[in-house]
Amino acid sequence: MIRIMKYGDVPNSELFARNMPTMNVTDTVADIIRNVRERGDAALREYTEKFDHATVESLTVTEAEAAEALKQVEPTFMVVLEKAAANIRKFHSRQVRNSFIINDEDGIVMGQKVIPVDRAGLYVPGGTATYPSTVLMDVIPAKIAGVKEVILTTPPGRNGKINPVIIAAAKVAGADRIVKAGGAQAIAALAYGTESVPKVDKIVGPGNAFVAEAKRQVYGIVSIDMIAGPSEILAVADGKSNPAHLAADLLSQAEHDKVASAVLVTDSAELAEAVSAEIEKQLPELERYEIARESIDRNGKIIVADDLKKAIEIANEIAPEHLELCVDNPFDYLDSIRHAGSVFMGRNCPEALGDYLAGPNHTLPTQGTAKFSSPLSVDDFVKKTQYTYFTKDALARVAEDVAMFAEKEGLTGHARSAVIRTRK
Repeated sequence: MIRIMKYGDVPNSELFARNMPTMNVTDTVADIIRNVRERGDAALREYTEKFDHATVESLTVTEAEAAEALKQVEPTFMVVLEKAAANIRKFHSRQVRNSFIINDEDGIVMGQKVIPVDRAGLYVPGGTATYPSTVLMDVIPAKIAGVKEVILTTPPGRNGKINPVIIAAAKVAGADRIVKAGGAQAIAALAYGTESVPKVDKIVGPGNAFVAEAKRQVYGIVSIDMIAGPSEILAVADGKSNPAHLAADLLSQAEHDKVASAVLVTDSAELAEAVSAEIEKQLPELERYEIARESIDRNGKIIVADDLKKAIEIANEIAPEHLELCVDNPFDYLDSIRHAGSVFMGRNCPEALGDYLAGPNHTLPTQGTAKFSSPLSVDDFVKKTQYTYFTKDALARVAEDVAMFAEKEGLTGHARSAVIRTRK
């Protein structure tokens, strides 16, 4: 049963608590990374047999395998994939940054170049579910950014093959290579390279605790997007909201993972009770009942606030991955939302719309990191390089100023390097 809490009646430590996994995987992941780094493909194959119970002939999907997989995907789903991809491209194309140049002073040119990383590695989870949506969300921004080679890695099934819908999504999105590997071993392969997997410059994408820890450990060898935690949804709703809709939305995230978090914040005690009852009514109808049941019992909560202003303050404090704003005029409240990965506006915008079709990215900051982090975007696949040009006369105008700065810091070598070009 989901817990109902009255704001002010329970300590904030309980109100804002996140029940996170406590499994310590640091040493195990370090061993996996070391083994893959030292033994390459051989280690990847061993871990695929051990963890995925699959034997793979080729660690990468061949053209023949891809062609065969595409035959198995319904044409109607291919149409849906193309529609989603078009929406994602439309949204992310607006994120492209331009290089710039400043040359408004005589003899001085400065600028910034925006350059895509050469190679990106994109992790797509497997295991209890299949995520073609994540393929689109990860690959398309990388391609828009101009990344030359995009490598997708995902666990194979027990037959040693990748799910056909993953291959279909990869084709629609434009991935260059698909690797049959999952878990920490896949992250290690992307970070250090193996005989079959080239080393990448950046790794993005969500995963389980082993994947998250592996990304943490290889950061610095490569760049990463974020350390993603369990899925989260928080709905802010007034008393006019439909309890069946809210219950369905909360359960849509609860079914992801036993440690997922589903939270409702409302100004109506009556709505709180109605949503609780609807959750119990709808839960048995889910195919992933056991997962959703544990998620609701462990992390689910309904917080009753005095008014919507306080409800939004609570939402900002929690800083959820997904925030639904279930009110009549959601744009009136949008400026008050400061901390959320993605906001779903109004009564007809379920979070699932953002997962699959709307266009904004669904790889989002979790565990309160929306207070300082952003959704995956084109920015994640580019870097910036600055450049400066001064003529001799332009340097002469500022050389003494540079020298004064340097001398204040006790760096006389810096000072000399500026004035030696201008003093006789």
